Amino acid sequence: LVSISTMSCFSGDSNFCPECGTVLPMPRALDAVTCPLCSFRISIRLFAGQEIKSTVVFNPIEQSLMLEEEEDSELKGPVTDRRCSRCNKEGMVYHTRQMRSADEGQTVFFTCIHCRYQEKEDS
Repeated sequence: LVSISTMSCFSGDSNFCPECGTVLPMPRALDAVTCPLCSFRISIRLFAGQEIKSTVVFNPIEQSLMLEEEEDSELKGPVTDRRCSRCNKEGMVYHTRQMRSADEGQTVFFTCIHCRYQEKEDS
């Protein structure tokens, strides 16, 4: 068993193996914690008095509503230097969809960032 002062590669958070950086399993009633990857062993005494907390957040309501609003936006996506055929300005957002059979090319939808004119191109 090794003390923290003699550990070689990694230092810092005791939730990670100091030898390979792998997340360590929760300490149990054994005398040591063993790394599942490199089998490095750490005395369970080093974890005495530590409180382990974790939090899992699944799509908070505010974030979900914001994402729904963004999904409705026609100006979502990468911008290309394509010139709009209606306002003649450069800058169109595009996204692709497979509208036809799988052995045919995809359809590219362009939306002008200035006048919101929409075009499509079968590739």
